[in-house]
Amino acid sequence: MTRYPELSPDSAMHDLRARIDAMDARLIALLAERSALIDEAARIKLREGLPARIDSRVEEVALNARRLATEAGFDADLAESLWRAMMEHFIAQEDRVLAAKG
Repeated sequence: MTRYPELSPDSAMHDLRARIDAMDARLIALLAERSALIDEAARIKLREGLPARIDSRVEEVALNARRLATEAGFDADLAESLWRAMMEHFIAQEDRVLAAKG
């Protein structure tokens, strides 16, 4: 269990931080799974002669992130910003795969 020395172990904040840390671990696991899917997409793109960046897909994913955020009661602007940053990283990841094998 994560320790927070500035908090009493029976503090509500201590428990909340532990729950947030557990959620962060689940989010990281999901991002790792997404990263593996991106590697698979890069291999398909290589085989099919597609570029890493497909602008129409970037916009589709960004709009989908906004829609999902709105449906979940989450800040759509933040969701879009996070997804665009994530997509830029994953596009660069695809570019590296394509460059190494192309």
